[in-house]
Amino acid sequence: MEIFGIPHQAFLGQLLLGLVNGAFYAMLSLGLAVIFGLLGIVNFAHGALYMLGAFAAWILLDKFGLNYWYALVLAPLIVGTFGVVIERLLLKHLYKLDPLYGLLLTFGLALILEGVFRELYGVSGQNYNVPEQLSGATDLGFMVLPNYRAWVVLVSLVVCLGTWYLIERTRLGAYLRAGTENAPLVQAFGVNVPMMVMLTYGAGAGLAALAGVLAAPIIQVSPLMGSNLIIVVFAVVVIGGMGSILGSVVTGLGLGLIEGMTRVFYPEASSIVVFVIMVLVLMVRPSGLFGKEN
Repeated sequence: MEIFGIPHQAFLGQLLLGLVNGAFYAMLSLGLAVIFGLLGIVNFAHGALYMLGAFAAWILLDKFGLNYWYALVLAPLIVGTFGVVIERLLLKHLYKLDPLYGLLLTFGLALILEGVFRELYGVSGQNYNVPEQLSGATDLGFMVLPNYRAWVVLVSLVVCLGTWYLIERTRLGAYLRAGTENAPLVQAFGVNVPMMVMLTYGAGAGLAALAGVLAAPIIQVSPLMGSNLIIVVFAVVVIGGMGSILGSVVTGLGLGLIEGMTRVFYPEASSIVVFVIMVLVLMVRPSGLFGKEN
């Protein structure tokens, strides 16, 4: 059986690979969108935080014997706490300045973190095995679905939709959005806005770390894994609309699928198709597909 002249197993395999990549794009761009949309910080350190999440999972297993299921909880908490420290020590001084200062600071921080881990562990990468409960694959009849990749897509969808609901449909989300628009007014109602901002950045860092833990069994844990991905993720955020949470989720998944299909029909263009789409979208709608027009 063939689809568009291509064996259906190969076609569906690339579709699945694109969906898995799209799940990572969605989770990482979600964290970026939360931080930019609520804090106005272009967080170039997001790729490094993703890398820290994967390394936290590997170190927890290698040094402390704590398996993948512990890492799913502990790594986001550890990296989220580190994010809180970054916000309190560095970023809080930049909120009233041009966003360029935040971009430069977080870019420098990303380079420092990558350099430290390159010095400690090199660039060859560390193996992290798929947990036994999620090993193997399921035969669906029309294709064989690796269980772990199905798990990654499921977790990503749950986390992305849960975060969107929290920010867009709950009272806490309303406080967060109002605090970024008019902090003195929100503080007058007894809301601790600085604390809320600090925890928001920590939550964004935790989302990046969770994506890192999910990625660890699929790709080698390496200091370069964040820098290799962050440029594509920024393109996803720009296409979806800077600060748009729904836009980041939908665009991340969609572009992952488009990238996967490009590998089937025109492999040479698979590494640039996201950027071509970004250029086309910006020509037609500079604020992004889901962004608000000024």
